[in-house]
Amino acid sequence: MSEPIKLKKTLGPLMLWGLGVGYVISGMYFGWNLGLPAGGTYGLAIAGLLITIMYVTFVFSYTELATTIPRAGGAFDYATIGLGRDVGFLGGMAQLIEFLFAPPAIAFAIGAYFQNFFPEAPVLPIAIVAYFAFTILNIAGVKTAATFELIITILAVAELLIFAGMTLPHFKMENLTVNPAPAGNIGIIAAIPFAIWFFLAIEGVANVAEEAKNPSRDVLIGFGSAIGTLVILAFLTFISAVGVGGWEAIVYPNPADTATVSDSPLPLALKHITGDDALLFHMLITIGLFGLIASFHGIILAAGRATFEFGRVKYFPGALGKVQKKFQTPANALIFNMFVGIAALFTGKTGDIITISVFGALLLYIISMLSLFALRKKHPKIPRPFKVPMYPVFPAIALIIATVSFVALCFYYPIHALIFGALMGAGYAYFFFFVRARAEHHVHLHESLQTAD
Repeated sequence: MSEPIKLKKTLGPLMLWGLGVGYVISGMYFGWNLGLPAGGTYGLAIAGLLITIMYVTFVFSYTELATTIPRAGGAFDYATIGLGRDVGFLGGMAQLIEFLFAPPAIAFAIGAYFQNFFPEAPVLPIAIVAYFAFTILNIAGVKTAATFELIITILAVAELLIFAGMTLPHFKMENLTVNPAPAGNIGIIAAIPFAIWFFLAIEGVANVAEEAKNPSRDVLIGFGSAIGTLVILAFLTFISAVGVGGWEAIVYPNPADTATVSDSPLPLALKHITGDDALLFHMLITIGLFGLIASFHGIILAAGRATFEFGRVKYFPGALGKVQKKFQTPANALIFNMFVGIAALFTGKTGDIITISVFGALLLYIISMLSLFALRKKHPKIPRPFKVPMYPVFPAIALIIATVSFVALCFYYPIHALIFGALMGAGYAYFFFFVRARAEHHVHLHESLQTAD
């Protein structure tokens, strides 16, 4: 029997915190404000509260899975072991859709950010260059990639704190109550995908658990500190941005033209205080670019591990499951993902791409929580370095909110739901007819699972 393909263990808790926050932090800089025209301040705030509860309970539950089964496949591995190969494949597909569709939207935002300084700069070529640059950086080694991620994440967090420090002195409570619910209660549902953007992809920490020096300790610290940081930043960013001039001021660059919206709320909020010619304004906007880069780079890293795991178990071509000998990184998987992402860029549909990515995330959360319940029942004696508190309440809360959100989005975004369903259906058909019959029953089971019970 050949020696199993393994990734290099180089990550500690600080690096994992940087990855966890970095995966997500672009959601503080762009995109979330597009939930305001549909939900208003109240709608997005209520959706945000529900989604925050979901993510806090989910992260604690997911940490149990990640520390028990520290594998690069994340949800794919948990579901395969807990619920079988078919559900495992669906969990892996949902994870891939989330991780493959989020970076193109961020790449577009990076290109748009450059236009603040170079108005004539074309967005698409900049986005493509970003894909090539950060794919190469990820191939160069996980420690190099994670160190870079940590540095730019710290800069991005600092910028958000400076932004809050500048805007909160100008905060007015009445700005939160201007046209607070333009669509009524239905606006809460419409705002859900944009509320999720505050936390989307934090689960990517689990995909690098295999590369943690001490998974049982480091993943817990990294995951826990990351979600705590993100909850604080999301609250500060929402309150300080909307509180300066009302939600319409951070959606419409020209108040008289409500047909033209901006997905970059922070620059619009700052303009109310400094104007767009101030040196401090340009400095903060420049630093804000690091927030986009942190998430773009980080999700590329996590997506590479998810694709690599599919290749390693031969669900995808075996070449995608190979590790580059010199750097010990999944180079083939990273390159494959890059070309998929570039193809998505040519659609030009940033908002649609984000929504499809959210569908993938929600299905991943549902399958992961079901996997946790199944593993507790099927393998009660396996070593669990961390157990989710208040079991089964925490995973049940995460499961219920994720399921309700998924169903609600299917009704509110039926076309996107059909596209997502078609992608999942095509993927499963490929698996069922071409892969399942020759796949091994046990897919790289964690050693403790093989010996327990």
